Amino acid sequence: MPGHDHGPQIKNDELYEKLRDEGNSKEKSARIANAQAEGTLDHRGGTLESRSKDQLYDEAREIGIEGRSKMDKDKLIEAIRDH
Repeated sequence: MPGHDHGPQIKNDELYEKLRDEGNSKEKSARIANAQAEGTLDHRGGTLESRSKDQLYDEAREIGIEGRSKMDKDKLIEAIRDH
């Protein structure tokens, strides 16, 4: 059964629908689906700890973590893992 087209704001409709079916909010589902479609969730380059603060900040922005500009590297890692 083909999925719905959620418009241009959702980059991966299939993942979005799966996440919604699992009970995630529309906002969280959209952030994850779009980040995955852009390749920002797949980090084969190592652990979060091995990445720079700027890289972590960019990921936090992509997935919609609030308050990221005031976070240090450890807090960014924690927020990304908790998201």
